[in-house]
Amino acid sequence: MSVKVAVIYYSSTGAVHALAQAVAEGAASAGAEVRLRRVAELAAGSTIDENPRWRRHMDATASIAEAAVEDLAWADAYAFGTPTRFGAPAAQLKQFIDQSVGLWREGVLADKPVTAFTSAFNRHGGNEATIISLANVFYHWGALIVPPGYTDPAVYAAGGNPYGASAVTGPSGDGPDAASLDAARHQGRRLARTTARLLAGTRATGVNGGAAEGDRAAETTVRTPA
Repeated sequence: MSVKVAVIYYSSTGAVHALAQAVAEGAASAGAEVRLRRVAELAAGSTIDENPRWRRHMDATASIAEAAVEDLAWADAYAFGTPTRFGAPAAQLKQFIDQSVGLWREGVLADKPVTAFTSAFNRHGGNEATIISLANVFYHWGALIVPPGYTDPAVYAAGGNPYGASAVTGPSGDGPDAASLDAARHQGRRLARTTARLLAGTRATGVNGGAAEGDRAAETTVRTPA
């Protein structure tokens, strides 16, 4: 049985979309079954129309399926992508993540490997802060964060971001360069391979993924008011 990876992202003008495709390619090259999903757009059509690049990208990617909570339940591992918004994830991705509360309560998201990637206008525009901000979500889930670290020359070639693949678009609005895309592919491969090793271990020992019944019961006890 192959590893199932959900690559879920938001992209307004295409930079994060390109990274997401590269992450998906990397995971697939490691033998994973991949779902590439974009989250729903929240901006008004009139706002999108004011930026021709935004409108072009929206139209060009309309055929990509929108992410659903079911994709989180289906996957063994997750890769989340977002442009940075003041050093934090875009509202569109956060709105999708906020829908996961039911799965979180059931322990479905616990113990699953997860990684994140991003892009920013400026080199110091918040790429690292955005990925670290997403990590706060993963801590609450009890997920297992899988950063690229300094585990491959591709990370160094792309600027050396150990938190996750990142791109700098700059005033020209160019998409990720070849080095950034290679780093994203490495991140996808690393996520898939790490997940495969984890699943092989749990199957060999008969341990099920997700929170155990006792863990959930203890959590419920802690949250019960005195």
